[in-house]
Amino acid sequence: MNWGIFEGLLSGVNKYSTAFGRIWLSLVFIFRVLVYLVTAERVWSDDHKDFDCNTRQPGCSNVCFDAFFPVSHVRLWALQLILVTCPSLLVVMHVAYRELQEKRHREAYGEDGGRLYLNPSKKRGGLWWTYVCSLVFKASVDIAFLYVFHSFYPKYILPPVVKCHADPCPNIVDCFISKPSEKNIFTLFMVATAAICILLNLVELIYLVSKRCHECLAARKAQAMCTGHHPHGATSPCKQDDLLLGDLIFLASDSHPPLLPDRPRDHVKKTILIK
Repeated sequence: MNWGIFEGLLSGVNKYSTAFGRIWLSLVFIFRVLVYLVTAERVWSDDHKDFDCNTRQPGCSNVCFDAFFPVSHVRLWALQLILVTCPSLLVVMHVAYRELQEKRHREAYGEDGGRLYLNPSKKRGGLWWTYVCSLVFKASVDIAFLYVFHSFYPKYILPPVVKCHADPCPNIVDCFISKPSEKNIFTLFMVATAAICILLNLVELIYLVSKRCHECLAARKAQAMCTGHHPHGATSPCKQDDLLLGDLIFLASDSHPPLLPDRPRDHVKKTILIK
């Protein structure tokens, strides 16, 4: 598998992430992808070849190996890394879509027609929901794979000797795993890094939600103060608060009303910070 291309695609996620997201991405590449590429594949390369059982019965060793290793650690980790990093690519694609929409809007209305997005990469509207859902998905994938590993290998530990009694083995045979201590070290390391990544995802999720709630409360408070000081709709010095309220009104949607060609800037005041 060509992980270099995969790494190149995800490197653009850094500029769209929060500080927690950058730490998560660095942790994934340094302590998970690099460890997987440099050491894990080599450690597990001889797992089947050096799996010995104290019997000469044809097929017994293969059956016992399949019973104890239903899925290889290496393949499970590869699938886990692919699934846990794909949501970050969706964020990059969403930003690219917004930049394309902004470009088409400028071509249609010119520079005097206002802007759809003050900053296409700013987490507002649909991009905010895409980012939050990606965090939930990444944490869920890591939790699911930790559960799968624990169900296959209790306590994530590989014993040096495996007792096996399955057809066509004539009786209970002892099977020996190659380099169990080394494999246990790397297994526990990958489990620990996955747990840290889950914690980072949850912290980033709490940070984004709490920040959004604080902005909502601040905007509603500012609106209430402005309404109290100007009850008859007179011109007030609260234009920035109005812009923030416009951002919050369209929080759950990327859609926006069409700009009017004859008076485009009237609508821009409400949509300039939607996303």
